[in-house]
Amino acid sequence: MKQKVVAIIQGRMSSSRLPGKILADIAGQPMLSRVMIRTSRAKTLDQIIFATTTDASDDPVAEYCDLAGLDYTRGSLFDVLDRYYQTASQAKADVVVRITADCPVIDPDLIDDVVNTLLEDEYDFVCNRLPPPWNRTYPIGLDVEACTFKALKKAWKDAKEPQHREHAMPYFYEEVKLSAISRQLSEGTSPHGFKVALLNHVTDFGDYRWTVDTPEDLEFMREVYKLFDGRDDFSWKEVLDLVHDNPELMKINAGVQHKTLKDIDTRATKK
Repeated sequence: MKQKVVAIIQGRMSSSRLPGKILADIAGQPMLSRVMIRTSRAKTLDQIIFATTTDASDDPVAEYCDLAGLDYTRGSLFDVLDRYYQTASQAKADVVVRITADCPVIDPDLIDDVVNTLLEDEYDFVCNRLPPPWNRTYPIGLDVEACTFKALKKAWKDAKEPQHREHAMPYFYEEVKLSAISRQLSEGTSPHGFKVALLNHVTDFGDYRWTVDTPEDLEFMREVYKLFDGRDDFSWKEVLDLVHDNPELMKINAGVQHKTLKDIDTRATKK
């Protein structure tokens, strides 16, 4: 029986480093729209849902989704794992794909690679990047994570630490020891019993930064889209060629420090 694959794109207006970024204009479209459109080109997906929060600051997000005819849900502000579980449950998903709304060059082919690996090899969790201490080989901003709904339900029930709840999926892979199956695939079983796989790119581009978390990142992304004449059907390999042909682009946000798994929003712990 065919499994229902649902991409859930998370986003909120109250970003700690760049408030309002998900509705920021990129070549005439809000960033969240850019992410939704690019995600929709993945062949493995049956549904795409934008998961924002019930906080009043996200009322404009809900209004935009209503106007644009985008599927969306509203859930917990800081418990993102719960937001994913409730959305996936409502959608009757068999497989859940996690995308974040600050990745406007997300690549549909990479989404398909992750989903197909999960489906074909019966993993519980598959991704194309893991945070330190693991090494990433795809640029920051092409991050795709996928899990079975069964695994998501177990994590939702059992995960207790703040970083597990806020970052949605660390409970799957925390402390997993991975072994290389090939140059492009590593796998292992996590201490929590999840069968995990990591997709790797043969050439390491893991220090390239293509996400939007600061004003510098937004400037970089606007320049990228400008050089593509506002199109959104380019591949990540075309972005790679673009930044190699225009090395000044990467200097725009070269000084930005990427957040880590240990970084949690301190507002979540305040009473």
